[in-house]
Parts: sequence; structure tokens; C-alpha cells
Amino acid sequence: MAIALATKFLPYVDEQFKAESKKSLLTNEEFSWTGAHTVKIYKISTAPMTDYGRSGPASNNWSRYGEVKGIDAATEELTLSKDRSFTFAIDAMDADETGQTLTAATALARQIREVVIPEIDAYVYGKMCAGAGTKPAAAALTAQNIYGEILKAGAAMDAAEVPESGRQLVVTPDTYLILKQSSDIVLETDIGADLRMKGVISNLDGANVIRVPASRVPAGFGFMLCHPSATVAPVKLESYNTHQNPPGISGQLVEGRVVYDAFVLENKKAAIYYHAVPVQEEDT
Repeated sequence: MAIALATKFLPYVDEQFKAESKKSLLTNEEFSWTGAHTVKIYKISTAPMTDYGRSGPASNNWSRYGEVKGIDAATEELTLSKDRSFTFAIDAMDADETGQTLTAATALARQIREVVIPEIDAYVYGKMCAGAGTKPAAAALTAQNIYGEILKAGAAMDAAEVPESGRQLVVTPDTYLILKQSSDIVLETDIGADLRMKGVISNLDGANVIRVPASRVPAGFGFMLCHPSATVAPVKLESYNTHQNPPGISGQLVEGRVVYDAFVLENKKAAIYYHAVPVQEEDT
């Protein structure tokens, strides 16, 4: 005689692992879009240095200071382009008969953690890589050459007079593994608790090493050395609402909207160095 065995559902949800965003370490929000959809900023030129005419004005020039030059004030336009949303409903009976694991609050938190944050991160990192001021030809990274390639990135930033303080070295788990295997690299792991909570895992030649998921960076990502002054990444609107028994629904309706974008500033793009690696073609 067969026995029907009991099945029991526990009030527990097997949540997915999702990394926290590291965007705040790599970008800034210096400009305000409050009350506007587009922001214009000025790019002001400078005047060249010349020799002072101590004994009198230079030929064809009335001033001992040299030829009077004009100062240009061009503008750079930053227009928000990402206006994204989501919505879902939780039926009242579904919530009751799943041990209250289906609730608006927990579902909304899960949506933000697993969908919203990864989308924004991927967009921002993609814009930074595309707008990098220095992008050498794609080259594979190995334990033997990775330190040299990182030193090249630092040298390029030094040449562009990018501030030394605040530089961030962004790597994927695969690149970090190569870093750890390099005999030339000694990673400084004595990192403050505040930086560890933000996602910094070590320090290399004065730059914070930040590991991000490969799923949030472009295909062929090797590493990126950057300074947060180069990229403005505003999140103008984050609106999340839950409605109890709205018209047409017995239960809860959840709605969310987020308006964001990322801009690499023209005069500061040299503060981003992006090293890509060859993309391997998938077997068909």
C-alpha cells in the first residue's frame, strides 16, 4: 500500500546573491538637475604664456604683455536620457497562502537589489568605458604583464595631471585572480572599515582596488583606472510606491520609477583609462 508523504513549505525565500553597487566610489553627483531635464556647463579656455616686452611692445603689438587673446566659453550639454519603470501586483490570496513571503515590502527590496541596481551599474560602467580618455588596443592580461599594464595606466594619468589621490582601479573577479597570481604585485590589504563597507578590497600603488561583477561591465573588460571627478552619474528621481487594494486589484500593487544617467566630462575624460581584452567568440 502506497503512503502519500507530506510536503511542507517553509516561510523562507531562497534569495539570489547580488553585489552592492560600487558606483558611488567611481563617480560624483556634483551637478543638480532639480527643476531641469538638461544641464549646461561651461568649458573656459585659457591664454598662452609669452615673453614680457620689458624694453617696449613687440612689433605689431601695443602691449608689453603680448598679443591680447580672447577667452572662449563653450558649453557642454548634459541631458538625462534614462527614465525607467516597473510594476507588479501581489494577489491578496497569494500573499496569504504562501506564508506571507509574498509581501510588497520584501518584493520591492528584492526588485531594487536584483534588477534596478544592476541595471544602473551596468549603464554607468558602460558609459565610463566608452568615454574613457585613454583606450589602448585590446590586449590579453596575464600574471606576467598585468602590473606593467596598470603602471602604464597610472603613467598616462600622471601625464594628464590627474590627481593622485582618489584614483580607483576597477577589476572583475577574473582580473583580480590574475592580480593575485602576479609575483610583481604586493596588494595592500590594510583597508579601513569604511572603505571595505563600500567595496574596496585592497590598494595598489595608491589606487583603491574595487572588484565588480563581470555581468555589470562591457564584454572584454580588463580593468579601468579612473578618478571620480571624471564622471557625473545623477539619479534625479527614485520613486517607489505600494498601493493596497487599488481599483481592479485585490491585493497590493507596486510601482517604481527611476530617472538616471551618466556623463563623462569632456575636459576630464583623461581621468579614465580603460584596458580591454580580446573577446572570445562563443562556440556554436
